[in-house]
Amino acid sequence: MLGVFIVGIIKALLPQELVHTLLGGNSLPSTFLATLIGAVTYFATLTEAPFVHALMTLGMGAAPALGLLLAGPGLSAPNMVAIARVFGIKKTVLYILTTVALATCTAYILGNIVWR
Repeated sequence: MLGVFIVGIIKALLPQELVHTLLGGNSLPSTFLATLIGAVTYFATLTEAPFVHALMTLGMGAAPALGLLLAGPGLSAPNMVAIARVFGIKKTVLYILTTVALATCTAYILGNIVWR
């Protein structure tokens, strides 16, 4: 409940022009940026969908929304630290780059073909 409340506050405070400019449409740069946002932030499972829905009502495109949803469960800042401690920095960097690249490509393709 607290997470959904915080999402509502973020939606009220976030300027629509900023979301539309940075994450609007289905372009590759906006999809990549959304994937990076999903990769570094931590969302509980029940707050991820309302957060993406709030961003979509502010002008976020379908491809960036999917990129954020794909990268979110696989990566987060705490997740990256844990992986680095277990597997080392080189393998962690490779994991992060692979996850971001695959999420970006998948979201871009689906956002421009399926949800066009």
